[in-house]
Amino acid sequence: MIITLETLVRAASVIPVLTVGEVDKAAPLARALKAGGLTVVEMTLRTPAALDVLTAMKQAEPDMIIGMGTIRTPEQVAASMRAGADFLVSPGLSPELIPALLACGLPVLPGVATASEAMSAVEAGFEVLKFFPAEQAGGRAYLKSIAGPLPDIPFCPTGSITREMAPDYLALPNVVCVGGSWIATGAMIEAGDWATITANAAAASAMKP
Repeated sequence: MIITLETLVRAASVIPVLTVGEVDKAAPLARALKAGGLTVVEMTLRTPAALDVLTAMKQAEPDMIIGMGTIRTPEQVAASMRAGADFLVSPGLSPELIPALLACGLPVLPGVATASEAMSAVEAGFEVLKFFPAEQAGGRAYLKSIAGPLPDIPFCPTGSITREMAPDYLALPNVVCVGGSWIATGAMIEAGDWATITANAAAASAMKP
């Protein structure tokens, strides 16, 4: 299945942001999230096993839309595509990274933290932006303040967003989805607490923009 940016945004509400260090956690984690109703997931490229974990999750739940985050270099773009990533997420943009992301053929959520960065990203050709780190960069108040001058730019805020905050973010007119690590924390994954992860996923899937 070819994933477009429109497909991605339509399927996502709260996107679990995952950091997984062991490949054997991949299949049960994918099943737990899917059981809770979530079909869009962001793996972070923060562990040596991340690429293999993404591949294993795709094999366990082929219908899930699984992206790779923390993309910082063209080499990571290529490696993530080889691993089977459906979309890519970056914490920011650099002159070297921009052309690689634009040429990859996958939906991309590039990270921005200011109005100037958002305007530059849109001018470069990106359509939906990751607002990161959301809480530290001004949170809901900041996104609300730039909705007036930049009404046509949609965001996916990520960074320290809790379960309680997520609905308020989703209520903003310029927010199409949010990222949240609370759904499946590193401790939950390490402990194999799949029941809690499924329950959190169910709560997240009930939240809509």
